[in-house]
Amino acid sequence: MPPTIDFATLSLQDALDLAILIEEEAKERYEEFADQLAEHHTPDAAQFFQTMAGNEAKHGADLLMRRQALYGDRPYRVTRAMLWDVEAPEYDQSRMFMSARQAIDVALASEVKAHDFFASALQYVSDPDVRTLFEELRIEEIEHQELVKAVRARLPEVEEVDANGFADDPVGH
Repeated sequence: MPPTIDFATLSLQDALDLAILIEEEAKERYEEFADQLAEHHTPDAAQFFQTMAGNEAKHGADLLMRRQALYGDRPYRVTRAMLWDVEAPEYDQSRMFMSARQAIDVALASEVKAHDFFASALQYVSDPDVRTLFEELRIEEIEHQELVKAVRARLPEVEEVDANGFADDPVGH
């Protein structure tokens, strides 16, 4: 069983490390999805996932700068083994021939999942600095949800990708 996080004893350094790792995991998953969908000729969905990867990278870099300003190069005590899919979309959410709207729905669900993670963790956090950070991250996840919803609102209501449009023509022997 992977190590678990004891939120009651989490230091600010550990909380920042956890947040950075969450962003890295989400960025990597979005990049995987973008690569998969580009390969399956669904560029709109692939582009959206690439945009989300960039957003996660930026947020992670901001957190990393904050961590380095406070703690320099101190080693991490929190590891990726301690988390799984906190903000990253679940692997089974990527589908061949996804529309941009479907990709956006996956991202929105991930932003909700991240918000719920921080909201739930706040129940157990005792350190005031960690509480402040997690509350800030919880609110940011709401802001991210609103940004994703705004992108979704600009899309046509019906935007399905026709898988038949990607079928290979029969070839002779």
